[in-house]
Amino acid sequence: MALGGNMPTQTGSPNEVITRAIGALKALAVGPVRSSRLYRTPAFPPGSGPDFVNAAAAFRTTLAAPELLQRLHEIEHRAGRQRRNRWGARTLDLDLLALDDLVCPDVAGFRAWADLPVDLAGQSAPQQLILPHPRLHERGFVLVPLADVAPDWVHPVFGQDVRRMCAALSPTARAEVVALDAESG
Repeated sequence: MALGGNMPTQTGSPNEVITRAIGALKALAVGPVRSSRLYRTPAFPPGSGPDFVNAAAAFRTTLAAPELLQRLHEIEHRAGRQRRNRWGARTLDLDLLALDDLVCPDVAGFRAWADLPVDLAGQSAPQQLILPHPRLHERGFVLVPLADVAPDWVHPVFGQDVRRMCAALSPTARAEVVALDAESG
């Protein structure tokens, strides 16, 4: 799963909100939650707000995808998330990237969203859960952190692992994703 946020809350900075959200995932997990480092990334789309803090987490769960998504939305809500603008500034965004090799609603439904031009995808949200996330393969702010926790996960539609998808990003897209611990060191 991907975590991101670029707006502080009354309880802390985006870094603190992301760290608390990773802790909250433990209630949904069977076993440990593996989490990436925190990364700073430019807002997407460009100019839509302050830089984001992004991370990824991986864990096993017994929850079905719709229930898991609902629980993720509850965690977002507790962090002050208000769904006003698609791809706008937010306190916390939890994206369910994948659940094993599940494709929802089916390959055709996945491809319809994955192949949708970015400008059109920014205008509307799917009315049903799409898995894997239809744009994860083209987003450095998702793939770089995901490579920390699930480098061997294979996309069930594209047949590529996270390392290969990350390597296929442009050098610019990879360079925009900066580990916060690298900035301070």
